[in-house]
Amino acid sequence: MSATPASAPRSSTRRPVLGARIGGSLRGRWSSSPLGPGGSRHQAPRFRVGALLALLVAVAGAPVPGAGSGGVEAQEVGPPNGSLVIVGGALSDPAIVARFIELAGGPDAPIVVIPTAGGADDYDGTFCSCLALLRDNGARNLTVLHSYDPAEADTEVFVRPLRRAQGVWFQGGRQWRLVDAYAGTLTEEALRQVLDRGGVIGGSSAGASIQGSLLIRGDTESNTVMLGDHQEGFGYLRNTGIDQHLLRRNRQFDMLEVLEVHPDVLGIGLDENTAIVVQGDRFEVMGQGYVAIYDGHAGIDTGGDFYFLAPGDRFDLATRTATRPGRSFEPLDRVERRDPGGGVR
Repeated sequence: MSATPASAPRSSTRRPVLGARIGGSLRGRWSSSPLGPGGSRHQAPRFRVGALLALLVAVAGAPVPGAGSGGVEAQEVGPPNGSLVIVGGALSDPAIVARFIELAGGPDAPIVVIPTAGGADDYDGTFCSCLALLRDNGARNLTVLHSYDPAEADTEVFVRPLRRAQGVWFQGGRQWRLVDAYAGTLTEEALRQVLDRGGVIGGSSAGASIQGSLLIRGDTESNTVMLGDHQEGFGYLRNTGIDQHLLRRNRQFDMLEVLEVHPDVLGIGLDENTAIVVQGDRFEVMGQGYVAIYDGHAGIDTGGDFYFLAPGDRFDLATRTATRPGRSFEPLDRVERRDPGGGVR
């Protein structure tokens, strides 16, 4: 399968970091899944209905000041340069697409679209449906780049469009296909170099999850397995796992089983048509839904183990603190830091 340039191929040059850190250690890109007896997935923990209601009330309630900051050591989580636009699937909000195009440099900026996660036999470089959303929102300089063959993805000819790209967009599908095609190749290096030179990488659904260091739902057999046979993403957000289609598919509790295995990983769950825009170690929520934060060292004051951010809220990935806009940005109400032993600070 060859890469198919779309509107007009581009050109430029570089290489990435393989083996992103997960929970403080390097893990193999195809490490085995922590499965339950007989190879089944972990059983989701049981939760009180009241705790979930309290979480939702905390999000919907008017004044929202208070996520503590104590105890979490500041770290570099986001990309040192460039931006990320990470979307929870079913993207239709033009404001999110416009923000991506703006960060890439505007309608004439060279943008590469990678539809590989979708799993089709081939993708037409001119009429690919993967181009529609960007075209409809004004992007004019688009190239489709696709292969399932890592040997092809490891050639200079294939990566040429990435060498001068100012933006890259990953389509949805199954995130493990992106790993199988591009991990450890010149393509993965060239993708990271887009960020290094100040560009933007975005993606929806599978294109969101691939951006974390811990690959969520990366199992080749089923997208219901949280930690499957592919567990390492491209690592644009370090020590982080990203889930998508959160509330629409009733996935809000699934990330908790990941934290049982990787208690220091930051879990981010995005609802559909909702995005986080990451620059450095901070992100802002955009779109029409909510973003859930799963932090083993923080939770809701009534005992809930995750909390929600609404559009306009901001989050510091290094200190793991959330703020909500008012007259100024104030800490999120009812979120408290916890000691590793389970106590409250």
